[in-house]
Amino acid sequence: MDGGMNLMQDKNKSSEDNSEEKIVFEESINKPIKRTKKTAVEINTLNDPKVKSIESEIKSKEISKKNSAKKFLTIKSSEKSEQGENVISKRQSSEKRKIGKAKKDIVEGNEIEMIAKDADTNIEKEVQSKPLRKTNISKASDIKKTASKSVTKPTISKTVKATTVAEVKTNNTTKKTAGSKLIEKEIKSTVIIDKKTRHKEEQVNNKVKKVEKKADKTDITSFNTYLFHQGKNYESYSILGSHIKNEKRKKGVQFVTWAPNAKEVYVVGDFNNFEVKEEYKLDKITESGLWKGFFLEAKNGDKYKYCIISNSGERGEYKADPYAIQTELRPDNASIVYESKTFKWNDKQWIDQRNKINVLEQPLNIYEVHLGSWKTNKDGRFLTYEEISKELPKYVKEMGYTHVEIMPLVEHPLDASWGYQGTGYYSPTSRYGKIEGLKKLIDKLHGEGIGVIMDWVPGHFCKDSHGLYKFDGTPTYEYQEEWRAENRGWGTCNFDLGRNEVKCYLISNALYWYREFHIDGLRVDAVSSILYLDYSRSHGEWVPNKYGKNGNLEAIDFLKELNKAVFEEYPTALMIAEESTSWADVTKPTNNDGLGFNLKWNMGWMNDTLEYIQIDPKYRKDNHRNITFSMMYNYAENYLLPLSHDEVVHGKKPLIEKMWGDEWNKFAGLRAFVGYMMGHPGKKLSFMGCEFAQTIEWREYEELEWYLLDNIEIHQKTQLFFKDLNNIYIKNKAFWELDHDYRGFNWIEADNNEQSILIFTRRSRNDKETLIFVINFTSKVYYDYQIGVPFLGVYEEIFNTDDSKYGGSGQIIDDKLIAEREQFQNQPYSLKIKVPPMATLILKVNEIIMEEKAERIEN
Repeated sequence: MDGGMNLMQDKNKSSEDNSEEKIVFEESINKPIKRTKKTAVEINTLNDPKVKSIESEIKSKEISKKNSAKKFLTIKSSEKSEQGENVISKRQSSEKRKIGKAKKDIVEGNEIEMIAKDADTNIEKEVQSKPLRKTNISKASDIKKTASKSVTKPTISKTVKATTVAEVKTNNTTKKTAGSKLIEKEIKSTVIIDKKTRHKEEQVNNKVKKVEKKADKTDITSFNTYLFHQGKNYESYSILGSHIKNEKRKKGVQFVTWAPNAKEVYVVGDFNNFEVKEEYKLDKITESGLWKGFFLEAKNGDKYKYCIISNSGERGEYKADPYAIQTELRPDNASIVYESKTFKWNDKQWIDQRNKINVLEQPLNIYEVHLGSWKTNKDGRFLTYEEISKELPKYVKEMGYTHVEIMPLVEHPLDASWGYQGTGYYSPTSRYGKIEGLKKLIDKLHGEGIGVIMDWVPGHFCKDSHGLYKFDGTPTYEYQEEWRAENRGWGTCNFDLGRNEVKCYLISNALYWYREFHIDGLRVDAVSSILYLDYSRSHGEWVPNKYGKNGNLEAIDFLKELNKAVFEEYPTALMIAEESTSWADVTKPTNNDGLGFNLKWNMGWMNDTLEYIQIDPKYRKDNHRNITFSMMYNYAENYLLPLSHDEVVHGKKPLIEKMWGDEWNKFAGLRAFVGYMMGHPGKKLSFMGCEFAQTIEWREYEELEWYLLDNIEIHQKTQLFFKDLNNIYIKNKAFWELDHDYRGFNWIEADNNEQSILIFTRRSRNDKETLIFVINFTSKVYYDYQIGVPFLGVYEEIFNTDDSKYGGSGQIIDDKLIAEREQFQNQPYSLKIKVPPMATLILKVNEIIMEEKAERIEN
């Protein structure tokens, strides 16, 4: 056949193909078709019209068979690709064949590509007929490669081969054929379009950012007010409160407040002598109770309040602004128009590092502090935020703590409430200065590598008449039903956590502390009082929910929404729940129907252990469960072990005085207990003063007993003990990396109640960092005490609370310990050690010896 194309045997021949007029395809696929000389008779015969008619028919069928064979080969060559198969079966136009002939995708000298070129042509056209994407190009490329590899290389006659090579050489004179140029052109065009699109997107994003920068967030719009009334405006402090701004090119102050049941609202202040005047009346701008006014006479630093006329026409006491960011120092309580100064933060390195970590796998050892009583001036006055920033960050860093938790800083009228009964949630208490001072303190803490957690109270607020209580003359921020609004345990009012505007107030406030003050976490107070309808209520004093149970459904939804909002904006934030019951899934994600916190205070551990340490050691064997039971539920939540302010007030005694025995046993017991606490899985928190064994209960009106460190040795040694243990905690991952993973803890001896001894391991992801804790809660020393260990190797003591430098008896282990091949306490190896009295001993595997190596050493 002309063209020298090798054809495969046609599998679809009918019986008619046996006729002499038919072209026979039984030739071998590698056998070239021979040309023969025609005789004169044959030539005459060929001129016969009948013969020509037959010949024409034959040629027609031959062409049909040839095309069929070509099609079969092409399909065969791309059978590995379903996409290529579909393309070939659908695309058979002359235009594509022309592009295929012109296409320069053949490798010089590779005749196989000649057979696959029709498949290439079809695929190429398929690519051209669709929007060009990287995925399409990739698939087309894959199909071409598959088509090339799937065809067996045929034997071609010399004449055809010469023609083919000549065509290849001719094609090679041009760098690119029409087909490849077409593809390349479309690729370049697509890349250019992509670049232009990205460029336009960047331009739009930059414009949006510029508009956002220029936009006045305090502008009242139908959109942000709609979000507010829907409970979805998490930046409500930008529109509510007082804001210095320009309107119609005139500078003044915009006042906005929410009073849904008010008949009229006025602003009174320094600018009108706190008198109710018609010209200072606010306009009601939404049906749901937003009121707004803009006044040129008001200025930065002016004190002000709201006068709210109820629907009945009654005028109540002037109200402080719930959204005020600055407030007078108690006992005065007016809000202050305050224009925050631009603050230059220097904590970028801290923030960048914080945003990369998994908080649950990091060290977290919190120093809880009350700013008003940590230290005071010589005359007993509060230190300012700036003054505290000169001392607290360095002290906390030196002592080896990782974070501080600052007791509530919202404005509150009563010092004795410690900030837990607030009136101004957006106003840092003026007891210690202004906003910039607090920012400086936090910035300094971050500069020392110390995280900052704020104590926050979204459950209840104080009932002082100038505050949130019945703000517009009716229940506004509190529940409508009196039984739900009243918090009898604390004499406060419970927030209505189902009301949209209240949710905005609180969730915006949580984010306000993160955004404006760079805090790293919130410890949410009294979560139990939020969750339960019957909290502190007797039978008949509460109404079950629609399911007949005691869960506060609105509060549950609020807590989930709160945590979701915080973690969407700050994924590595700490959201810590002080929840004292067995409510399930407090630290499970909201998408798993959890409340969404990432840590929960382990109040059960705290109560059990503080009870245990006060018991005479000879009776502790009967209460051994107190010290071990916490591990039965340890992995139900992500726990934090707290020794908080609540445990050292109101007759509960300071921590040192909770310990059993004489002075030596008290200090030894404190060290043993704290050593046990640091070894127990879970993050840690301890209250200020515990680190040097303050001897009296905490008093919010005076500073800690720092004088004890001046000349009393045992308190100096106790402070050194805390400092050293804290730093060992930071340096050893086994203390904290797997706090919330069952692989991080293993009992070796849990049930030795007769001797009141506990032994367990703490592990990280690296076996070489394994620690073994041996805790003796009696005053007896044990020699050659055998313990099981997990590895054959060398162990050494890295910490001993009985060390004489901490005030102990000095029963330490100087020598390295080599494990023996003797199974003990369900461990494959064992050691013999000295167990110090009333102490915690920490051993670390110094070298793990493999079995093979050990055998060689022995031999």
